Amino acid sequence: MTKPLSRVVSSSNTRRASGRWAVAASSLAIVASGLCLASASTASGSTGRKVGATGDCNSIATCYTPQQLEVAYGIEPLLARGIDGRGETVVLPELAYPLAHVAESDLRADFKQFDTLFKLPSAKLRFVNSLAHVAEPWLANGEEVLDAEVVHAVAPGAAITIVLVKATSLNDTASAVEAAVSALGLASSEGAVISISAAGQTGGEHCDSRAQVTQLNTALQSAAQKHVTVVVASGDVGSVGEPCHVIKGLIGGSFPPVKEANLPASDPLVLSVGGTSLTASHTTGVYQSEIVWGLPFGTAGTQFQASGGGFSTLFARPAYQAGVAGIGSYRGVPDVSADASPHSGMTVIVSNGSGYDIVNGGGTSQSAPIWAGIIALADQFAGRQLGDVNPAMYAIGKSASYHRAFHDATTGNNTPVFAGKKITGYRATKGWDPVSGWGSPDAQALVPLLKQYDRG
Repeated sequence: MTKPLSRVVSSSNTRRASGRWAVAASSLAIVASGLCLASASTASGSTGRKVGATGDCNSIATCYTPQQLEVAYGIEPLLARGIDGRGETVVLPELAYPLAHVAESDLRADFKQFDTLFKLPSAKLRFVNSLAHVAEPWLANGEEVLDAEVVHAVAPGAAITIVLVKATSLNDTASAVEAAVSALGLASSEGAVISISAAGQTGGEHCDSRAQVTQLNTALQSAAQKHVTVVVASGDVGSVGEPCHVIKGLIGGSFPPVKEANLPASDPLVLSVGGTSLTASHTTGVYQSEIVWGLPFGTAGTQFQASGGGFSTLFARPAYQAGVAGIGSYRGVPDVSADASPHSGMTVIVSNGSGYDIVNGGGTSQSAPIWAGIIALADQFAGRQLGDVNPAMYAIGKSASYHRAFHDATTGNNTPVFAGKKITGYRATKGWDPVSGWGSPDAQALVPLLKQYDRG
């Protein structure tokens, strides 16, 4: 799944904590979610509450606000021109509540607080419950809150449709593939952009049978034929694939590390999104620098957190990757990246009944919806659904416009450590690399270029 891993610190004054599971593994407490629990302080008179975890951004002053993220990634000039995603829909396949070991919040209340605090237009939310059939579809886990609020921060005019899948889809690979295929089919009829962070992930490539890989690819082909862009998080375990049996693998405390890419991130028909660590002004939001996301090795000798990336063993190199330095005969991932570090995450608001908690985003669960929001802006700008954007992305990456459209992360690696054993990953380099892809967006240049280079 796509999640940063963080120590959990409980807070007696919160009704709910964010995150999907809290389990012990290699002396670390793992939050298997795109959210990290942050020690959050709020302005005087606010109803925000503190939720703590050492080392992460710890307040609105240290986490990035939506407006700061908009400035850093060149989104603000587009919003000022009315390019805000209006008329577009981003679809988020999400795991339905109830989910084992998970706290929940009311996503409608979360957004009311989020929009009020950051002076954003009211979110246009819709819930599709035909796959999960739950009693209260608006109850959301931390992953879902992060996905939805990040999309809204980037494309505040876009509608957001939540397609709920059963929580049991995480029990095994077969269930995950079945849920992903069903969600893709339904989501493709709901909107022009689909963002997959957790629901729809099926683990490392070795987890899936040939028939399952074909099922996924067929569903993605159908989406491409409808000019739907599918954005997928590349994973949070660096050069290692995510566990095949997510519940068993995480709650059991360990899973065999296999150096591989994840599905469906490695499918050539998706825009695969890796992670970076962004440095921007906490006063103005002005972009300063960026490195690839991979946390320092801990004293326990175990490092899980790093941008997913590497090379497929299932998919040959697609035509759009031809001529890219560092890519051989097989599909390389990710294609692009954005901020995934919990130390520099976006401020996320989770309602708690009497007010709200401030938590920080992180993981490729954060970077994928950033890109989904940008594609919604690009669709509006182009006046059409761009669909499979990879050929245009790579054409821009190989052009003289590359450094106008992207921030190139050239420092860092995605080497994880499991029980003291390194699984050597990949290093960031100039241009495309199997840690951060082409890098993060400068949307004010990239969005017009996507229209120019799109062949649709």
